[in-house]
Amino acid sequence: MSQRHLIFGFGAAALIVIGALWSTSHGSAEPAMRVPAPAVDEPPQAESETAVIAGGCFWGVQGVFQHVKGVTQALSGYSGGSAANAHYDLVGTGETGHAESVQITFDPRVVSYGQILQIYFSVATDPTELNRQGPDVGSQYRSVIFAANGRQRKVAAAYIAQLNRAHVFDAKIVTRVDPFKGFYPAEAYHQDFATLHPDNGYIAENDLPKIDNLRRLFPALYQPQAKLVGAPGE
Repeated sequence: MSQRHLIFGFGAAALIVIGALWSTSHGSAEPAMRVPAPAVDEPPQAESETAVIAGGCFWGVQGVFQHVKGVTQALSGYSGGSAANAHYDLVGTGETGHAESVQITFDPRVVSYGQILQIYFSVATDPTELNRQGPDVGSQYRSVIFAANGRQRKVAAAYIAQLNRAHVFDAKIVTRVDPFKGFYPAEAYHQDFATLHPDNGYIAENDLPKIDNLRRLFPALYQPQAKLVGAPGE
């Protein structure tokens, strides 16, 4: 169980206070660099496509993709396990098979699936960390791409092989490409968390730098206004 998970045991009123102390004892966000674009990508198949990825705490991953042009929604949730155990307290045990994931709905005419993965590997996650990201440890924080179909699997697998051959990272990429079996939205209080709580210590230390790296490394795909999930029904 990660120390981030334990924050919630103190109640919502203490969340910001405890978060403000986070940076005194934890490292900063993963280092970022713009990795090469994928040599294999897919042409637009429709006006809308969905990708599901996981790479650590879903707060930061959601926050990054809410600032990507062409993304119409980025939703925090759980993937890899069953509907019965898709609950934060259970997923936090690391025993459900779920990974904290983000479902990204995007217009492939604006941003391709390959570009989604390029941003993912460049600024959203460290693909060389096994079952952890920064201060968060456990299989629920693993790096995994849930391929919705054969086209997505082909692009993702080819891209990982391309980056490994080029030795883009200091260590081998451990990101898995698994078949998509289902996505279950996370609880309402997790949605839009990075945007709604920018002063939270965990967010300031680990997630806001990712969004800034997106702006710096992908200026043509960066949108300043986050595309928020909002309240249910909005």
